[in-house]
Amino acid sequence: MSAPVLSPEVTTRWQARFRAPRVSLPDWALHAPQRCLYASDVSGVVEQYAWDRTTDAHRQATDRPNGTLIGTLSPDGETIWWFADTDGDEFGVWMVQPFAGGEDRVAVPEVGPAYPAGLEIGGSLVAIGRSTDDGSELWLAPVGGTPRVVYRHEDPASVDALTLDDELLVVSHSEHGDPRYPALRVLRTADDAVVAEKWDGEGRGLHALEFAPLPGDRRLLVGHERRGREELLVWDVVADSEVEIVLDLPGDVTAGWYPDGSALLVGHDHAARSELYRYDLGTGALERLDTPSGVVRGATARPDGTVELAWSSSQLPPVIRRADGPVVLAAPGEEPPAAYPVEDRWVPGPGGDVHALVVRPAGEAPYATAFLVHGGPESADDDSYRARRAAYVDAGYAVVHVNYRGSTGYGSAWRDALTGRPGPTELEDVAAVYDALVAEGFLDPARAVLTGGSWGGFLTLLGLGTQPERWAAGIAEVPVADYLAAYEDEMEGLRAYDRALFGGSPDEVRERYVRSSPITHVERVRAPVLVVAGANDPRCPIRQIENYLGELERLGKQHEVYRFDAGHGSLVIEETIRQVETALAFALRHCPPTGGHRGQEPSPR
Repeated sequence: MSAPVLSPEVTTRWQARFRAPRVSLPDWALHAPQRCLYASDVSGVVEQYAWDRTTDAHRQATDRPNGTLIGTLSPDGETIWWFADTDGDEFGVWMVQPFAGGEDRVAVPEVGPAYPAGLEIGGSLVAIGRSTDDGSELWLAPVGGTPRVVYRHEDPASVDALTLDDELLVVSHSEHGDPRYPALRVLRTADDAVVAEKWDGEGRGLHALEFAPLPGDRRLLVGHERRGREELLVWDVVADSEVEIVLDLPGDVTAGWYPDGSALLVGHDHAARSELYRYDLGTGALERLDTPSGVVRGATARPDGTVELAWSSSQLPPVIRRADGPVVLAAPGEEPPAAYPVEDRWVPGPGGDVHALVVRPAGEAPYATAFLVHGGPESADDDSYRARRAAYVDAGYAVVHVNYRGSTGYGSAWRDALTGRPGPTELEDVAAVYDALVAEGFLDPARAVLTGGSWGGFLTLLGLGTQPERWAAGIAEVPVADYLAAYEDEMEGLRAYDRALFGGSPDEVRERYVRSSPITHVERVRAPVLVVAGANDPRCPIRQIENYLGELERLGKQHEVYRFDAGHGSLVIEETIRQVETALAFALRHCPPTGGHRGQEPSPR
């Protein structure tokens, strides 16, 4: 029996969602707000673009074979800073270029290549964080002066915030041994003296968001989790006084300043959706901004008080718009096709109710179903536009997302519940959702595909080995496959994260790493496996994937592999399409949806 083949119309539709150009929320220069920088894939590769709002002139600032993901502007708007790695390996240096165009040069030659660990650009100095296998270094580079190291430690640290007058620098560190819950230290840039410290203790992180954007203002906006979820406080770092901002909102919150320092732009995330509020610091009034239901990927308050945001929903593609409606920045060309609505499911699980999102294809249940599990693990699936999700629905599959224990947006206890037992914990929640959907008659248990990337790829391989009876096929993209080898080869910041997650290094708690490693359970794999791997991946390195593939080969397990010459994913759109095309073809061969290969039309807008 031949495998189903997608019709040309369906193929064109799902690929159009990837090929339609996108733009990111523009970053704007603090003292020259008409000058902006944004990322776009309009060339087919994600690059950085300069935009002068006064003339509406747009200019591609970077042009590299594997793209440029990270960029920002100096406060005066004169200089573009962008990070140059090698073919997606995330290891490199900061480059600078005039806003109007010109030659690129290394920003601070004295600061050698490393993984980036924060960047703060002031008027008279720049603070640069770097991470290597030797630990973290934080540098200050005064304009016209000699760069110097102001902090060095074997554990992860980063540059977080700089006052408007360049006098105080905030760094986050994990000298206490757990980078998941950082502490804050304030340094005086004139002499590197410690001005203030703040740490909430084990299991409670502090995140410096930004200083108030006013001369002489020493108020630092900080995220905390003292009551079991992400909340806000304002810390006067000189007076060492703080005010907690208690909001009657059920989910996690983050925020940024309005430019006049009188209010906060608050982002609220809860149950796979997000919304925006204006919080008046003087009166305590909380005003909801009128944005449609969906997901806000980023927002900023402009000097004139307007709010700009990046928004999408599961059905409607991303748009850069003002909170009051007008489109701010649109990519050239046609919009991508609409996609499909998600439905919510709350399922009892071993650690509490599990939130899942499901999408129905054409036809009647029970459906052939693709479980698309997210990476992170500190991330979440949501009601945003996802071209990959829609491609599986186009191909005839129902799609299920599980916000398993470890996901963000459901409180600190839920996020941290996998500590000491990562992998099996999340898969228990996936299994609970699987069983509930079988009982509901939604899911055909003989036609279930498990797939994900990064941590989702890790869960895919681990699930195939520990839950072999559930899965008809597995597709693991840039996964952790052999945890002991991955620990040896990954970047040091991730090794520190793993030590915190597992409760020690492999030398200290080896049995935990072995239990959670997919290669430990490879003999039990029954389903055919596709593995997608990046040759230059610093997060899920290639050697440990090759180890796993070697075991599949030795055991005679049915498997395929797709390798690409980039890092932890690709910024090249056609390469991404090739990967999705390979995954869909694999799924259709090994777990075909009944009659679903003709696809369906998305719901009308």
